Amino acid sequence: MKRFAVVGAGGIGGYIAGMLARSGHWVALIARNQNLEAILSSGLHIESPNGAFQVAPMMVTDKPQDVGSVDAIVLAVKAWQVRDAALALRPMVAVGTRVLVLQNGVEVFEQLEQLLGAGYALMGVCWLLSHVIEPGRIRHFGLEPTVTVGERNGKDLSPNAKALADAFVASGLIVRVSPDIETSIWEKWVFVAGVSGVGAVARGTFGEIRQCSATRDLVRELMQEVAAVAASQGINVSEDVVDRKMAVVDTMPASGTSSMQRDIIAGRPSELETIVGAIIRLGNRGHVPTPAANCIYGSLILQESKARNGQGGLRATGVTGEM
Repeated sequence: MKRFAVVGAGGIGGYIAGMLARSGHWVALIARNQNLEAILSSGLHIESPNGAFQVAPMMVTDKPQDVGSVDAIVLAVKAWQVRDAALALRPMVAVGTRVLVLQNGVEVFEQLEQLLGAGYALMGVCWLLSHVIEPGRIRHFGLEPTVTVGERNGKDLSPNAKALADAFVASGLIVRVSPDIETSIWEKWVFVAGVSGVGAVARGTFGEIRQCSATRDLVRELMQEVAAVAASQGINVSEDVVDRKMAVVDTMPASGTSSMQRDIIAGRPSELETIVGAIIRLGNRGHVPTPAANCIYGSLILQESKARNGQGGLRATGVTGEM
């Protein structure tokens, strides 16, 4: 039997670990603090329009060294936590182990390769609206859980990458294998930047944002900037990508919000640098104007800096020492 691990017991990681465990796969869940205590005490609870269930993963621990080597790892932490998570998960990495990168933005794959070495990171995109409602309890509230995976340069999936994809399918997730996974990642960023950036500034739900013409226009403008930055980087996003992602916005649960928005409102560190700051940084590199991203970033960076208490080396250029 293949051995899998999920690092992070938040909305995405907790849901994926729960689905894998329910379908009988060997999965270790790396959790911490209250989540760890709650899952060890009473299992992992998943609430979903597709049905609720409770399950106990094979292992739940905050010590990756106790798990030993595994065949594949799902890295489901926030983008700003990747460096520390990558260093911590090394005891689980052996020859052939694949680490599926599901973070928002386009820079995490390279960051993980720098930390672990070439050949371990596996590119991925996850479409799932879920969050922790209390320790050990995950609520899936929107979108059919879908994971797109792919190897760089369109290569066939490695054996362990394919094993993970097959396990997802057996667990009830929709899985797509993309021959151009980099474009898939950029196209998700188009969407995430729009709803997360504008949502964090406007403090509105998906329904409120799309119904207000001014905020809806700002979402489109931010999406257009990401698409323009993608083109400057040689990424072949489709000409209708903004229209398609705006159509997705119209299908989102009206009461929903993005995780970055919820973190900022709660005064927690967020993915502002990865989702919005990177637009500015890569835009500058490609000589692409990014006025909407600059405005949103400038509106949020002071609060982000306070949330981090000076950690991460945040600067107005969007460059950090930790992300």
